[in-house]
Amino acid sequence: QLQLVESGGGLVQPGGSLRLSCAGSGFTLEHYAVGWFRQPPGKEREGVACRSSTGSDTFYADFAKGRFTISRDHRTNTVYLQMNNLQPEDTAVYYCASALLVIASAQALCRPTYEYDYWGRGTQVTVSS
Repeated sequence: QLQLVESGGGLVQPGGSLRLSCAGSGFTLEHYAVGWFRQPPGKEREGVACRSSTGSDTFYADFAKGRFTISRDHRTNTVYLQMNNLQPEDTAVYYCASALLVIASAQALCRPTYEYDYWGRGTQVTVSS
């Protein structure tokens, strides 16, 4: 079965860090554009960080710049989202998504309406003291 599986969420205090993982199961992510999205409680889904198929283009939402980093490890077929200096407003369900061999810019990939091939089920991140 082809799917994305997120992990790494949890409860963290303000100022803390988490690293989310998104593993491809049944397919390789090597030629896929990838994106991380989140949906805070009671709000719409929003793009967090996205990377183009080639890896040459990366986009971060304003709230993620300087704090979050998207990366990919081809050996483990996993995409990561390193999140530092987390704040209560970062509380959300975080999702990863992938799309094969697309030529869209990383910014376009981070639009909530972008049609990805696969979505994970999400992992909860809660930032609270």
